Amino acid sequence: MGDVRKVIVDGVEFEVDIEVEDGTYKATVEGQTFEISIPDAAPSSPKRKRDSGRGKKSGVISANIPGKIVTIDVAVGDIVEEGHVILILEAMKMQNEITAPIAGLVESINCVEGQSIEANIPLAVIKGSEDSSQDEG
Repeated sequence: MGDVRKVIVDGVEFEVDIEVEDGTYKATVEGQTFEISIPDAAPSSPKRKRDSGRGKKSGVISANIPGKIVTIDVAVGDIVEEGHVILILEAMKMQNEITAPIAGLVESINCVEGQSIEANIPLAVIKGSEDSSQDEG
């Protein structure tokens, strides 16, 4: 079984099982298999897997949209867990919780309540804590 997708053809929705072999697609729809080839098409690249959490995460906190800082819920020196709410950002008339990407110590806060911020600027930095539970026996 390949990648199962929903497709709409002439307004009718179908569930299609798609497999790729040597640049040729095999699409199975309602038990019937069709072979599809696309001349002069570049071969598709393999799907990227999402971060499984094994890679090192950054402790830099930023917002991907501009907005206004409503509240800052931590102070420099606080210990936070991954997912802990660091601040509330109002953007497009909605309040968004900006959370800690890693567990650790709040090293710096680079904004103040009421400040308008641009997207992708460092708002706070968390210094990651080493997992001491692995060192204990």
